[in-house]
Amino acid sequence: MAETILLVEDEDGLRTYLKTELEFEGYTVLTAEDGLGALATYRKNQYAIGVILLDWMLPELDGLEVLRRIRKGDDVPVIMMTARDYVGDKVAGLDAGADDYITKPFEIEELLARIRVVIRHQLKSTVATYQVGDLQLDVRTRTPMRGCHTCETLTQRETDLLVLLMQHAGTPVTRSEMLDRVWGKDYDGQVNIIDVYIRYLRNKIDLPDFAPLIHTVRGVGYVMRADDDEQ
Repeated sequence: MAETILLVEDEDGLRTYLKTELEFEGYTVLTAEDGLGALATYRKNQYAIGVILLDWMLPELDGLEVLRRIRKGDDVPVIMMTARDYVGDKVAGLDAGADDYITKPFEIEELLARIRVVIRHQLKSTVATYQVGDLQLDVRTRTPMRGCHTCETLTQRETDLLVLLMQHAGTPVTRSEMLDRVWGKDYDGQVNIIDVYIRYLRNKIDLPDFAPLIHTVRGVGYVMRADDDEQ
């Protein structure tokens, strides 16, 4: 079955072009041209949509608000399309739950590659559970637990990064390995994206009264350990 994509873009020419290219690649494409229309189309087709391509600057509701509303009850992969090339804006989108972003203008091949990555990550979320100390993670639900306490649900990229750390528990993982394994070998963005996502993970899994699990290894990267011992 072809993946269904919800394409939200208010510029008629770009929307038509992207729809044509995506359909040529075999995707089923639903479209919306403003924030309210995006939410209406999403709610009507929620269980069919596999990926959302979401423009930032939209009439009625901007893309960030659309994303926040979708994230209240769904973890469908979302790629933000934005002409805003400021780090602060990108971080705001990631904080709101975006799985990826692409800056306009972009080549269609890059967008297609990013779509394939988020779909592949989604498909990898099979029924598999990882555990380190009192932390458990079911990659299907993306919801970690510390003991009997449920943590905040992770985004797909946060899940991929946490799985990588849990798979290598006790062994430092370098920043370059994190970029290659989670963002892909062709990632050419800022390396400090690793530190941004580590902060996201710590904010979600470091519950009160529970010991921190993700430790910084200076000059190397990060390591997950079920204790506070220095390495």
